[in-house]
Amino acid sequence: MRQEPESPWTTNNLESEKQPNTSASSVLYRLCTVCCGEMETGLFALPWVPVNIGGSDLLAKAWFGDTQYRVLLSDLNTVWEEEMTTDDIQSRAQDLNKRLRAPTHAFFSHLCSVARPCFSSEDDDQISTAHVTLEQHGDNLTVKLKSELAGLPFYWEFRCTTTPVGVVCRHLVRPLLAVSRVLQRQVEDLAALLARKDAEIQDYQENGAVLSRARLQTEPFEVHRYRENFFTQIVPQMGVTLDSVGFDSELQALYMAVSLGKTGQKRKRSPDSSPAAEDKHVSEHHQHITDVPTGSSLASQEENDVKAPSGRPQVTDSKQAVTLPSTVGSEERSTSRPKKKKAVGLFR
Repeated sequence: MRQEPESPWTTNNLESEKQPNTSASSVLYRLCTVCCGEMETGLFALPWVPVNIGGSDLLAKAWFGDTQYRVLLSDLNTVWEEEMTTDDIQSRAQDLNKRLRAPTHAFFSHLCSVARPCFSSEDDDQISTAHVTLEQHGDNLTVKLKSELAGLPFYWEFRCTTTPVGVVCRHLVRPLLAVSRVLQRQVEDLAALLARKDAEIQDYQENGAVLSRARLQTEPFEVHRYRENFFTQIVPQMGVTLDSVGFDSELQALYMAVSLGKTGQKRKRSPDSSPAAEDKHVSEHHQHITDVPTGSSLASQEENDVKAPSGRPQVTDSKQAVTLPSTVGSEERSTSRPKKKKAVGLFR
């Protein structure tokens, strides 16, 4: 009996066809992981900037790659985001522009040129040539752009959805808390510097220097009294509101410094490190910062050093003589007290 030739669509062949190409899937997964990591790193290094889109004041972060982008928007009540890859951009462009047949890389530079100014600070002096409108539908936010490409209208829409809490904490809450800690440390360092300046002024006075102009006389700086006065009198006059999207250039620079510092720590971490190890590293880092003497303690120490020899320093006028302690011996005076300085600057 003659045997029939085996069909190419036998059960065995169909089963083999159903089996996925694991090598291709793994390569695609790695490419997606690298792309997402590049997006996250690029966006994390950018500051929030105040923008006005369609008459609404918002905070924005926007990262544009070669043929992909990620956008974050916030009105301080909600945070929206959109992340688009090359294929997503190609599909939406053809959906919004029926006559467009060009690949993504051919029109993406035009999209960046009209979209970047919308998400950039007003200080950048970038002007978008596109007509921009903002629409909100439920929890979603849509930014619509209409521009001209090669003599034809080009339409684009940023369709932003509500951001997960983890993204809000990573890009807004944690960096701003870190910024507040850095600013507090800056205030403490300035208080310590003022305490050292008071000690320097006292040394001038004890060596016979007096102010040439009485109006320049100041009281010794007391950090606790200054802080209380600032909280009770200055802050109420500032008129700070919780719904203000003000984020000036200095805060943007500080935000970037804090964010880049954290990004640097993440890059140094090995790829197989676990989240638990990361939390332990962060807690140890915070403990190390806590153990370092802060500026306020240095300021208190400087104030004690200043008050220890002769109490609160007194400013003398030109007709009063400076009386030096008589209990100190000549040898001790020569070693513990510096030589009489030549008066310079505001002193004579």
